[in-house]
Amino acid sequence: MRNKNIQFSFLVIVMLASLVACKKEEYTIPDPVSQLTNDCIKRTIGPSIVSLPLEFAYAMAIPKSNGKLVSAQVEASIAGAAGTYLENRSFYTNSSGVDVPVLVGAPSLTVDKTTKVTYTIDTNAATLRYYYVIPEAARGQSVSFTFTATSSDGKTASYKMGPYAISKMSIKKNLAVSNGVNAYISIEDMAVYNAAAAAASPNKIDLVYLYRAAPTTFTHALVAPAADAAYLPGVVLPTGVNRTAKIRKVFNLQDRNLANLQFGIYVDDVDFRDLDLTDAPNFSIGLRAEAGIWVETADKKYRAYIFVNSINAAGSAVISMLRYAL
Repeated sequence: MRNKNIQFSFLVIVMLASLVACKKEEYTIPDPVSQLTNDCIKRTIGPSIVSLPLEFAYAMAIPKSNGKLVSAQVEASIAGAAGTYLENRSFYTNSSGVDVPVLVGAPSLTVDKTTKVTYTIDTNAATLRYYYVIPEAARGQSVSFTFTATSSDGKTASYKMGPYAISKMSIKKNLAVSNGVNAYISIEDMAVYNAAAAAASPNKIDLVYLYRAAPTTFTHALVAPAADAAYLPGVVLPTGVNRTAKIRKVFNLQDRNLANLQFGIYVDDVDFRDLDLTDAPNFSIGLRAEAGIWVETADKKYRAYIFVNSINAAGSAVISMLRYAL
């Protein structure tokens, strides 16, 4: 089949970038690749959170005179969760800056900790993307990866990445809350309940969402059930729902993961560890889209950051949450 030298330049660029980052020397033309060679970059930035993917770009090349690529694989130190895979398409960037995929192999197969692609075309260069979905078993641990390419001349080349610290945080996105209906929020469960469900588990309810058009300073609010009645106007709490919490309202903290990859700010484990809510109240009113609140539960088991994705003047909102176990 037609030889596809589609990724040789990417490999050289990555290797050059690594050299420039390490040494401040005058540019010299690199030696041409004379054997099976590989390189790797991590594309994902920000904290590594259970259930979210880590993405890598794995480049490999072999001179045409030496043979062709046979397979590529990645071994993780901790088996990835469902959804972990290695692309069977190689990507290059065209003149318009668009990533263009080229099918080069069969769909990847994962056995335990190893994910492998077998090439189905004759190619001597490729860049495959690897998506590792962080499993629960990795929470608070670290994970490393060994990338390996195999060529038809029997040679292998390996590249190690990591270790990467995995966050203790949990994430839950796009929870719908509504005034007087789905209004009761559990930090422990990272869930929203109606009054009946809240009454069935009152010791898990940390916050009440409500909306009041007047006064205009009130509008959307997240309030602990134990707050003064002035901050729960007209609210009849379900039986047993009476917990307090420490709450601090913040603006301009649009965590990228919670905000659906719109911004470049991240909340990380250290933010929760260093958080001081000693003098914080148990209510937050006047919330708006892209605002947020820090929360500490009454039993001090959890801290959370709740981000307001969107609001509706009729009395509803969409929120997302990061939770940290103390």
